[in-house]
Amino acid sequence: MPQLARPAPLAEQAADALRARIAEGEWPLGGRLPGETTLATELGVGRSTVREALRQLAGRGIVESRQGAGVFVRALSAPDDWDQVLRRADIISVLEARVAIEAEAATLAAARRTPIELRAMRRLLEARDGLAGTDIAAYVEADALFHRAIVAAAHNEVLLQLFDGFVPRMRRAMVDMLGLKRTHADAASDREVHAGIIEAIAARDAAAAASRTRAHLAHLAEALA
Repeated sequence: MPQLARPAPLAEQAADALRARIAEGEWPLGGRLPGETTLATELGVGRSTVREALRQLAGRGIVESRQGAGVFVRALSAPDDWDQVLRRADIISVLEARVAIEAEAATLAAARRTPIELRAMRRLLEARDGLAGTDIAAYVEADALFHRAIVAAAHNEVLLQLFDGFVPRMRRAMVDMLGLKRTHADAASDREVHAGIIEAIAARDAAAAASRTRAHLAHLAEALA
């Protein structure tokens, strides 16, 4: 029986586990799933989590709830194109939010960064670049650390808290994006873009730091088209 393992919201994990069991044929097309209490015990989560997981699967057309009868298998898997539409929509939303946070942070960092913070950005960029083309999750984690260093250099606690609270969803969206693209960005071009942001911050050019950050995130969004 599939166990919940990957770092994601419990309801999403439960939905993934149930979807895998449905795809493996544990419950046939048209078959009735066990009740919420049974599923909660099997998955090691609460009934409310199971309820939300079933709502997610219903939204994807995999199961349907019949009042007074239970939850039934409607399809053995969600159409790939629909899954990709949902993933792309979430990634675009995340990128738009990143612009709001990171462009302002880059503006402030250009005025407030310290020499130590500037060295940290360059060191983190090197570490990030060293992971390009390898493990996607590790690469995304290194990318998040690099961008966090810029936000931290803004010396604005609210922006930093917003960024830190946003990181889990950002991480999942970036992993999904690289998975959809099937490859990391061109290493040389990507490094040049990020280095350009650092250099603008180093030169205390707030306008360039913000515009380069916006352009970078806009390019990521365009790559999904």
